[in-house]
Amino acid sequence: MTELNPTLHRRGQLAAIAWLRWRLFVNSLRSTRGMLELVSQIMVAFAFAIGGLGGAFGMGIAAYFAISAGKPEMIALPLWFVFIFWQVFPVMATAFSNNPDSSDLLRFPLSYGSYFLVRIAYGMFDPATALGSLWSFGVLIGVGFAKPELLPWAALVLLAFAAFNLLLMQMVFAWVERWLAQRRTREIMGILFVLLMLSFQLIGPLIRHFERRPGSAPHESLQRYIDVLAPVQGMLPPGLAADAIAQAVFSRFMTGFSSLTLLCAFVLVTGYCLHVRLRAQYRGENLSEVAAASVVPQEKDRSLRLGWNLPGFSAPVAAVFEKEIRYLIRSGPMLISLIAPLFVLFVFRFGAMNSARHSGVFLSRAPDMAFPAAVGYTLLMLTNLAYNNFGGDAGGIQFFYASPVRFREIVLAKNLTHAGILTIEVVFAWIAVSFLYGRPALDVTIAALAGLLFAAPINFSAGNLLSLYAPKKLDYSSFGRQRASQTTVLISLGVQVFVVGVGVGAFWIARLYGNFWIATLILLILSAISISAYAMILNRVDGLALQRRETMVAELCRA
Repeated sequence: MTELNPTLHRRGQLAAIAWLRWRLFVNSLRSTRGMLELVSQIMVAFAFAIGGLGGAFGMGIAAYFAISAGKPEMIALPLWFVFIFWQVFPVMATAFSNNPDSSDLLRFPLSYGSYFLVRIAYGMFDPATALGSLWSFGVLIGVGFAKPELLPWAALVLLAFAAFNLLLMQMVFAWVERWLAQRRTREIMGILFVLLMLSFQLIGPLIRHFERRPGSAPHESLQRYIDVLAPVQGMLPPGLAADAIAQAVFSRFMTGFSSLTLLCAFVLVTGYCLHVRLRAQYRGENLSEVAAASVVPQEKDRSLRLGWNLPGFSAPVAAVFEKEIRYLIRSGPMLISLIAPLFVLFVFRFGAMNSARHSGVFLSRAPDMAFPAAVGYTLLMLTNLAYNNFGGDAGGIQFFYASPVRFREIVLAKNLTHAGILTIEVVFAWIAVSFLYGRPALDVTIAALAGLLFAAPINFSAGNLLSLYAPKKLDYSSFGRQRASQTTVLISLGVQVFVVGVGVGAFWIARLYGNFWIATLILLILSAISISAYAMILNRVDGLALQRRETMVAELCRA
């Protein structure tokens, strides 16, 4: 019967998936961790609701005044803001998004239409979609208050605009996952990412260059930019949506309908690109980098390749350390996130901070505080790794429990991996600061390293505890699947506030007395306490792992 009525069949599949998600949510509330997750999600949702309602109010005010002032084309400004936020936020703040991986459903007899709709439904629950939709609704309300008769038309236009943003977000994620799944395309994506980030730094110098041209006033330069960019943005979805509403304000409905038609064409093209990618997934596309079996016979006397050797550490520690390094090297998304601190230095040097350097106040502060700030941001970027040690192991956690190795050695090896990454990034940060701002003074460098010696053990200690009490399965190979649990996010935020507060306080006292060695002394004393706490927690890891074994296996081995 279901074969004769595919609509009912699809409806039943979607209902089954919705029921399954609901039962998973209800059953998760039976555990303490599930209740903490619910509390964390409520707090995060409340914060997003405040931002969403405030943004919707602002968007509505902007749209209302744009139409009331006789300049409805200015609606493009809030729509461009919505578009940029909708596409950038899911990439920049993956910790607040916690959508399940829809590809897990492919093991069941699910039709392609149902799979496509499930993927779209998962995207609709993303915070960026919720905020973007709320802000678009604010624009709609603003248009409705200014011209009530345009409310149905504006609703149709903004609905198409929202559909484009939703499909584009899903399409970008799907194709980036595909490109990052293989080594060659991952390298190409990395190079393009570097070039894109560096190209952004040329915007400020180019603007200042044209503003300094003789015979041109600042407002004339600005008008030239507007004259060039206005036609270009008018052919893109935010500009088309704004033009469709603006033309209706002046009763030019045919012109507005043509803009809506072009916007719908963007929706169809984006949806087709997403369809191509999801269709390949549905048909079982395998992008594994596992080497094919060699047809060349292997030599019998060929010696086995030995694992790495870490002087001063046992063989299990060295083996886990090697595994962690190899995992990270093969993960394009994680590598991109780990090199982000270096790009931040370039952004601040050639972007907003570069403009501020022309003031004498900033010029006296930036050289001696750039390196401590870079060290702090570098440590912050490690939270996704350090606060969920076993997330990348997934089902492999069973081998850890079955092997004759203490969990203390496993956790120590993972912390050594994070410490090694942190050391390399700090060295590169010092070189970048020396090149961009001037070589940091010796006392500032030592004070920053003392702060790192205090902050790193605290983060590793909290990360080790949260890795056992709030584990979450991660996928390092897929873009946007490196998210920790909401409980971990909130607790790590509290830890970072404490660490940053202590570090800022120490440096403020040092600057007050004009001697950074004071900050070094304070932070070294605190580091002795943090290292002792880390050693104490590390010695208790074996007992905690034994107590939490059922929760660990159940959480990390789930489909």
